[in-house]
Amino acid sequence: MSALTSAAVTPRPGAVLADLLPATSAARARAREIALVVGGAALTGAAAQLSVPVPGSPVPVTGQTFAALLVGVGLGAGRGFLSLALYLLAGMAGMPWFAEGQSGAAMPSLGYVLGMLLAAAVVGTLARRGGDRGAFRTAGTMAVGTVVTYAVGVPYLAAATGMSLGQAVSAGLVPFLFGDALKAALAMGALPAVWKAAGSRR
Repeated sequence: MSALTSAAVTPRPGAVLADLLPATSAARARAREIALVVGGAALTGAAAQLSVPVPGSPVPVTGQTFAALLVGVGLGAGRGFLSLALYLLAGMAGMPWFAEGQSGAAMPSLGYVLGMLLAAAVVGTLARRGGDRGAFRTAGTMAVGTVVTYAVGVPYLAAATGMSLGQAVSAGLVPFLFGDALKAALAMGALPAVWKAAGSRR
């Protein structure tokens, strides 16, 4: 087994889940990196289509934010940022994979996608520090990513729609808190379990 392969399959401090995928040569490693970035963007786009309208809000409930945070945690800051950048740029260019099959740059909810871009990098950084290797650490990592997403998305929503900041909070944050808590609980169980199965020591 080559040193590259060994490093890819052996959990180690500073690793993220994507680092466990083996690559037996430099060329295959590059192909893996491209596939991970494109796959992360595609996963986010697919999750965005799981959409439920919220009465009185221009922002629907989707699986998009959860997918973006998982991409960041699973791929790490660099790959996660590139995945969400690809998702954002392709969507703005016309790829209909924003929430509800939308595309373009005129959506009032575009700020959430910008927030997810930053959040993926933040949670990816935390994951490299062990932020996804225990239940409570995972919950904290997901909470930080969620806060970053809203910190960009809610003010953008207010600016794009003419809402006051309070109205934007009521329409673009409050209706989603329960779902965000459920997603964090799901991640609390799933991510540490994957590390445990991979033989990681926390």
